Amino acid sequence: MLDKLKGIEERFAEIEQRLSDPAVIANQREYAGLAKERSQIADIVECARKYRRLMGDIAEHKAFAEGDDPELRELARSEMPAMHERQQKLEDEIKRLLIPRDPNDEKNVILEIRAGTGGAEASLFAAELFRMYTRYAEHHGWKVEMLSLSSTGLGGIKEVVASIIGRGAYSRLKYEGGVHRVQRVPETEASGRIHTSAVTVAVMPEADEVEVSINEEKDLKIDVMRASGPGGQSVNTTDSAVRITHLPSGMVIVCRDEKSQHKNKARALKILRARLLEQARQEQEAKIAEARRSMVGTGDRSERIRTYNFPQSRVTDHRVNLTLHQLDLVLDGQLDAIIDALATQEHAQALGA
Repeated sequence: MLDKLKGIEERFAEIEQRLSDPAVIANQREYAGLAKERSQIADIVECARKYRRLMGDIAEHKAFAEGDDPELRELARSEMPAMHERQQKLEDEIKRLLIPRDPNDEKNVILEIRAGTGGAEASLFAAELFRMYTRYAEHHGWKVEMLSLSSTGLGGIKEVVASIIGRGAYSRLKYEGGVHRVQRVPETEASGRIHTSAVTVAVMPEADEVEVSINEEKDLKIDVMRASGPGGQSVNTTDSAVRITHLPSGMVIVCRDEKSQHKNKARALKILRARLLEQARQEQEAKIAEARRSMVGTGDRSERIRTYNFPQSRVTDHRVNLTLHQLDLVLDGQLDAIIDALATQEHAQALGA
């Protein structure tokens, strides 16, 4: 651990030196990258410095405790337990900080919600989940931007794709991907029988251009189509809907919500980049799955990650066996209790590994 800390401290000193170099200051991209790296390791460096000072104090107290002066010996021995307790706390904190960070944690999110089994009831719950994540984003001061929406016309949603923009959005929302199950009595159910429906949620980090390389000339087939709408002259004269086919992967993205062809194309590319990054991440995870399984277990999550039971006002997250009888609060975006539990579990598994 000390060897690793030494390397990090040396890198920190190197970054600080480079950040004062006029040539680096003039290169905005390089400067921003170094400043970001510095902020990521600053907490570890601070802990390392505290730890070294404490170890020096402990060594000094040990010398006094074995010395000839009875007063100093007694004082040193009385202070040693508290110093060893601080040492343990600092070591635990350093281990926590040394856990490799998810490089996507600070990124914005591409959120996709789709109605699954359950027909109209699933579509209605998809709309409620989208509202839940919108409210959660508002609580954290994040911005939600709709990218694509397919509604049922009855207040339900077949599919919605949105961008959630804010620092640390992915670090919190990445636990939400999976199948969300709802149990309740539909308004149209005369017998009062509880129905079970499902909605799928996908959470992807927004990709940067440098991470997903797309050659628009070679990799993309872009078709411009007539945007469907309520009618009127503009529908017959404006080709604003955009369909992008990514030839290497076969992915097809269609955006028609904006009146501007350029905006639809930009949105489609945004979704495509996120999906390609997610595909690459899944391929990488598949390669390391066997090694990871031996360290932290399979990590496999059941298809049903969470159940929302309306008759009992209950929310259960099956990955951490956490049940809250606060359904109204959760659906209003108060998800932190659940997300904190999932983050704690992930952290414990990482420490064990």
